[in-house]
Amino acid sequence: MGNIRPSFIKIRAIILCEEHGEKFTNDFDHNKKMVQELTDVGGSKKLRNWIAGYVTRYRQRRTD
Repeated sequence: MGNIRPSFIKIRAIILCEEHGEKFTNDFDHNKKMVQELTDVGGSKKLRNWIAGYVTRYRQRRTD
């Protein structure tokens, strides 16, 4: 079974993909850096990682 993400994580990730889709890849570590630069998550590593993880999965589903 997979993890269930809160809707605010999904919404932020999808908006980031729509606005800055070319900056994200299927690599989680790269996406972490991009989320840190493009959002105001501040010092919250957990929130940054949640968003980056969802962006990564979202991109993988879109390219398949």
